Amino acid sequence: MDGGQIAALVAAGAFLMLVLVLAVPILRLRHTVDAATRAINDLNDRSGPLLGQVNTSVENVNTALSQVHTTLDGVNIQLAKIDTMTGHAQNVTANVANLATVVSAAAANPLVKVAAFGYGVRRAASARRSAEQERDVRTELKQRRRAARRSAG
Repeated sequence: MDGGQIAALVAAGAFLMLVLVLAVPILRLRHTVDAATRAINDLNDRSGPLLGQVNTSVENVNTALSQVHTTLDGVNIQLAKIDTMTGHAQNVTANVANLATVVSAAAANPLVKVAAFGYGVRRAASARRSAEQERDVRTELKQRRRAARRSAG
């Protein structure tokens, strides 16, 4: 055995020691990889039904949103009809207000004259009654004074 073979034998031994030293962490790493693989498989098994339920929920939400959209379209149509009716009611109200103004202007002048005449007649009648009552009171007072003078003298 010459020096090259011994060196090769020593190098092979050193390589064998290196392989043995590295084999322990690699075996431990294999256990870790196996555990991670099992965890991933469990997660995959559990997430399948969960994703199916999420998909069903999304479909239900989409159906509900479609129904809401349809309802909102109906509401918007009804609001447009109400807006049209409100416009017509506003026109009718404006026409009635204009008619009331015309009737009021046409009837107000004669009514004011009639009211003023009625007030004047009442005042005149009241003044006449008042004057008649005053005259009657004065006449009676004069008669009492005369009667008092006659009975005193």
